[in-house]
Amino acid sequence: MKPVVFKEWKDYTPGNPSDAFFGKLVAVAAVAVVGLLSAWYMEHHGHWVTGMNNQIVWGMPHVFAVFLIVAASGALNIASLGSVFGKTPYKPLARLSGLMAVSLLAGGLAVLVLDLGRPDRLIVAMTSYNFKSIFAWNIFLYTGFMVITGVYLWTMMERKMNSYSKQAGMVAFLWRLALTTGTGLIFGFLVARQGYDAAVFAPLFIAMSFSFGMAIFLLVLSTIYESKAFGDFLMFKMGRLLGLFVAAVLYFTIVQHITNLYAAEHSAVEMFILVDGGIFTALFWIVQVVAGGLVPLGLLFPMGGGLTRGRIQLASMLVIVGGLAQVYIIIIGGQAFPLVLFPGMEVTSSFFDGVVNGYTPSLPEVLLGVGGFGIAGVLLMAGMRAMRILPEDLSDKAIDPHYTE
Repeated sequence: MKPVVFKEWKDYTPGNPSDAFFGKLVAVAAVAVVGLLSAWYMEHHGHWVTGMNNQIVWGMPHVFAVFLIVAASGALNIASLGSVFGKTPYKPLARLSGLMAVSLLAGGLAVLVLDLGRPDRLIVAMTSYNFKSIFAWNIFLYTGFMVITGVYLWTMMERKMNSYSKQAGMVAFLWRLALTTGTGLIFGFLVARQGYDAAVFAPLFIAMSFSFGMAIFLLVLSTIYESKAFGDFLMFKMGRLLGLFVAAVLYFTIVQHITNLYAAEHSAVEMFILVDGGIFTALFWIVQVVAGGLVPLGLLFPMGGGLTRGRIQLASMLVIVGGLAQVYIIIIGGQAFPLVLFPGMEVTSSFFDGVVNGYTPSLPEVLLGVGGFGIAGVLLMAGMRAMRILPEDLSDKAIDPHYTE
């Protein structure tokens, strides 16, 4: 493997025209601006313009925010493979991995803050802590992740600190596992909702983070580099790794639903999601399981042909779509199923007791969530322009230790 030369992404990308950077920057900045305008619209008119109500208090912005936060942890996986586990081919991408992780987390947290109605309420969350609440823990997990990943990047980019890179990478690896566990336990600790209250959410969210983060990482690399600068060796290795992560998500999803079916207290919500939940059932089977799970597995582990770059890119896009559907089912579906206030008793009143809660996402909600991707993209591109983040050459000749002419 040749010595790695890092460059800033200025007015070019390897193999692309000189206007590539600014064209992509304008595109992602436009998405971010649309998200900010949507947040202003909801702030100006009030949250009655959204689809959220007294029953569904977490809406589409939370779906996008949780997806981005979970993906941020997984995006750091490439750096961990290189620094912590000693997988040499991944080391040139460690800097980009760290920067992408911080950018995705910032994009997700920005959506949450902008959806507060009054963003100044964040001050309360940062100064008053109830340590019996997982949300208080997550304040430290998210800010700590940014600080630790920033130090990790410093050890990789400052030559005098290179000897500490492995130790910093180990701390970042353990911290991101804690972060994703904490995010999953937001739902695992909610005993009032029949669709939550399960410890399996912790490993499920860790598997989801690996899958979502790898899918986004592959699409970003495919956007930055042409095939001659980003060889098949590394592309196919990450593609097969994505397939393993997708299989892990499917496995823990099966465990989640089988254990819930076994427990009598969760059987009703399981029938709601799996059989008679309308849009939630359709999203689960068609989008999450088939489009976001089984189809990517078929693309990444083909039976009758070889793996191709197009298959990997298509699988990555499907994983992202399926992942958004999965988070939607967890967050919105879990709230839509009626609360069981008195187990074993019938409850009727004028306040929607025992009734499936309705929710229709509004356009501003969706645009705010999509704006989180734009904010993450702007931060990522700004970092790639300001710092030596991108490897100059990821071709097979530079990366593959067994390459022959």
